[in-house]
Amino acid sequence: MKIILDAMSGDNAPLEIIKGAAMAAKAYPDHALVLVGDENVISDVSVKHNIDLDGIEILHAPTAITMEDKPLAVVREKRDSSMSVGLKQLSLGAGDAFVSAGNTGALITGATLIVKRIKGINRAAIATVLPLENPLLLIDAGANLTVTSDNICQFAFMGAKYMERIYEIDRPRVGQLNNGTEYNKGNALQVESFQLLSESGLNFVGNVESKALPFNVCDVLVTDGFTGNILLKSVEGMGKFMLHTLKDVLYTNLATKVSALTMKDKIKDMKHRFDASEHGGAPLLGISRPVIKAHGSSDANAIKNAVRQAISFVEGGINEDITAFAEDYDDKKLLADAEKLYGN
Repeated sequence: MKIILDAMSGDNAPLEIIKGAAMAAKAYPDHALVLVGDENVISDVSVKHNIDLDGIEILHAPTAITMEDKPLAVVREKRDSSMSVGLKQLSLGAGDAFVSAGNTGALITGATLIVKRIKGINRAAIATVLPLENPLLLIDAGANLTVTSDNICQFAFMGAKYMERIYEIDRPRVGQLNNGTEYNKGNALQVESFQLLSESGLNFVGNVESKALPFNVCDVLVTDGFTGNILLKSVEGMGKFMLHTLKDVLYTNLATKVSALTMKDKIKDMKHRFDASEHGGAPLLGISRPVIKAHGSSDANAIKNAVRQAISFVEGGINEDITAFAEDYDDKKLLADAEKLYGN
């Protein structure tokens, strides 16, 4: 298996990406890695920081997509960027998955226009595992600001397939994020989506309020990308705040410091649980080949874990499941439309 890495995108590129690639090469020696970016910069950084890139292929791409670039830059002004070149290689079958910590809008646009969506899937969606005690997949976490109830239903199916394969959860529980649990809560989108999800055949547990999320109420949480992204950043921020507050409490005086030593392993486990970098990144579900969006501030460990996630995605056959679902879903939708037009 070959994983393509965007070396030039992200807040800590290229150093942390290059370091992460080297870590991944050691951790997953049975898989090939390709670093896409300015070969002179990659070479200079690896020499300066004594990073061993032996066995890692370097593919030259002279420019980079910045966080300030417009999404369409990846297919217009900067077709020679590391992101664009990497996605093109993926679309041609020169790699099995692509990982980037770069501009989210550009990555989604490039993945959609260069790699293409799975036939029958209307929108790709970002699927992010929230840093909670039990794995909870949030979809969409930022790809689509406005959606339809049909999009919501497709997101839910794709998220359920992901949790079945990656976390081996039988019939994952699907909840819709809402401001109340009643079936008629929310605006027209939530009410209509509730109806579709109830009739979908999924293990739909109904509307879920954000305050219930830490208590294992569902395995997949579906919403639009605008709401989902706000929730994601709120959860990440609260996790950091709680750890910071706990540190202040435990290091107040000598007595609390001694207590902290007795709880060292528990504190380490808690920190690990809330660390988003441990999950590596978020797959763009609905794209015909695996694309993983790593956090913009990813360090080397997060990049290594994003590579691990890409490998798991490919090995899990998730896209094959989604493709089969999309074909069946499209057939059912055509039948339903025909029944509306012509009767049973």
